Amino acid sequence: MDELTYDNMTIKLEIDGVLDLHAFSPKDIKTLVPDYIEECVRLKIYRVKIIHGKGKGVLRRTVQALLDRNGYVVSYSSANLFDGSWGATVVHLRELAD
Repeated sequence: MDELTYDNMTIKLEIDGVLDLHAFSPKDIKTLVPDYIEECVRLKIYRVKIIHGKGKGVLRRTVQALLDRNGYVVSYSSANLFDGSWGATVVHLRELAD
């Protein structure tokens, strides 16, 4: 279990390539997503699924805007039917040289 720190509070979060945003406050997303991606790259996890839910698409658009600005992101797309469809975004990250 890895740890991420937000607002002087440490959160234990499993970094396994799947980030389910349902458990987090929308105000935390702007720091959570980039920090999670950075940890994935550090752990050599280069495919990430971010579960944002279907809803009205507000959270999906926020997540994808963050991905557009992230230097580790090579590409992203909506998940396939079996991986969450448009309720999740699959992200491919840049592999760092050792």
